Amino acid sequence: MRLATWNVNSVKARLPRLLDWLAATEPDVVCLQETKCPDGAFPVEQVGELGYAVASHSDGRWNGVAVLSRAGLDDVAVGFPDEPGFPLPEARAIAATCGGVRVWSIYVPNGRTPDSPHYRYKLGWLAALRDALAAQLRSGVPLAVCGDFNVAPTDADVWDPSLFAGSTHVTPAERRALAELRELGLVDVVPTPMKGPHPFTYWDYRAGMFHQNKGMRIDLVYASAALADNVRSAYVDREARKGKGPSDHAPIVVDVTPDAG
Repeated sequence: MRLATWNVNSVKARLPRLLDWLAATEPDVVCLQETKCPDGAFPVEQVGELGYAVASHSDGRWNGVAVLSRAGLDDVAVGFPDEPGFPLPEARAIAATCGGVRVWSIYVPNGRTPDSPHYRYKLGWLAALRDALAAQLRSGVPLAVCGDFNVAPTDADVWDPSLFAGSTHVTPAERRALAELRELGLVDVVPTPMKGPHPFTYWDYRAGMFHQNKGMRIDLVYASAALADNVRSAYVDREARKGKGPSDHAPIVVDVTPDAG
């Protein structure tokens, strides 16, 4: 199975790039974030021509997640039990079973600033996600949790840690929330960077940030141990961040042996 995750930063704005990338990369399952597209407007027909079934969860202009699969798309679930809202639950999580693997596409709240109510919402959201994933892991089904976590796990995952002091994405509480996910038995599938020593997945749109590789690793693939043991390769598709009108994130592509799990 070839599994990918990509914060596409608007399916509508990035549709030609998405279709070209799907055709060239041929992933079996794709998790998308920030689709920013009402479910009824998702380009189901266009991706369907490439062999993908679609499960989408979106509330319009902001947020939005989806799973695209040509390996089966069963038992679709949106959100998770006790998911907090701001103030209402947002379109930030969707799960489906694809080729025997339970795949989650998630878009963790940004947090804005450490003194913001949105930061407390972020931590609460991650805590509720942990509880939901703990219940799924007990089932023994291979599990992959993919998406934009909006947290850099370590200082090595930001281009200059000193510049992020006092900011979200790097605070001890956020990193502890990620550690608690790993303590459930999930494994951080760290991709090959393709340029430089750090597998960054996000670069601000400001001029020069991408070309100077001033980025962050905030898009992650967390896999159950049995699934992670069968990962053959993983890489950041940096080419997808180049050219005219890209997303500010690059996809992660993970190849897993067919008998994983």
